[in-house]
Amino acid sequence: MKATVLSDNIPAENLGCEWGLSIFIEYHGKHILLDAGASGLFLTNADVLGLNMKDVDFGVLSHAHYDHADGIPEFFRVNSSAPFYFRETTGENCCKGVWNYKKYIGIPKGMLKKYPDRIKLVSGDFSPCNGVYLIPHKTPGLEKKGIREHMYLKEKRRWRPDSFSHEQSLVFDTPDGLVIFNSCSHGGADTIICEVTATFPDKKVKALIGGFHLYNKTDAEILALAEGIRSTGISEIYTGHCTGDHAFDLLRETLGESVHKLHAGLVMEF
Repeated sequence: MKATVLSDNIPAENLGCEWGLSIFIEYHGKHILLDAGASGLFLTNADVLGLNMKDVDFGVLSHAHYDHADGIPEFFRVNSSAPFYFRETTGENCCKGVWNYKKYIGIPKGMLKKYPDRIKLVSGDFSPCNGVYLIPHKTPGLEKKGIREHMYLKEKRRWRPDSFSHEQSLVFDTPDGLVIFNSCSHGGADTIICEVTATFPDKKVKALIGGFHLYNKTDAEILALAEGIRSTGISEIYTGHCTGDHAFDLLRETLGESVHKLHAGLVMEF
């Protein structure tokens, strides 16, 4: 399996950056796009990297936030056939804020109705092809994390804390173990590893790749997560986007060389 970061917060030579994430994955002859960032930047960077979005067989939306979904219409423009898999709970209702102020942070308004033939809503554990799985959260009480992040869903004119039921992990079975992609890990990186481990009890987890949403966390919260990750026994983590430089440094200091930084153009092979 080979995964190339198309867009991230951290640039590389000749590649742009943005607050968003998009990763191109090659696996057993399949080409998969995880997220499309916050704009069409992933297409520009893909051209520089020599990757053709027309080759993509299917896409996966990690969760229903703009910085992962706003580039999807651009993907549909250049690729006329590949489906994009969303969690069935995805709606145009994700907001962030406090008290009476709520800012919309969701997918492009009207996208679900505009592309009904391209967007495929999935439920439960779903396998789009052999060796590839989409795994939802299975841990109760994640709305507490929504409260911590000031993230809410608007339903029938009422606000409720986001439990991130629209978030899903993209999991690959490799000879060295399972490789998990979860672009923001709102449910908690350690929680996600444990969910996947419980789903596949006969397999070990090799790596977790994605943002860990730590840029706004205290040192105590970051160190607690580091210990949670250590307790899972995972071999490697690759993190960037919403993790933040300070949090990355603390994770690296605590967990050592198993921690790697994502950046545009990074190639990972398993």
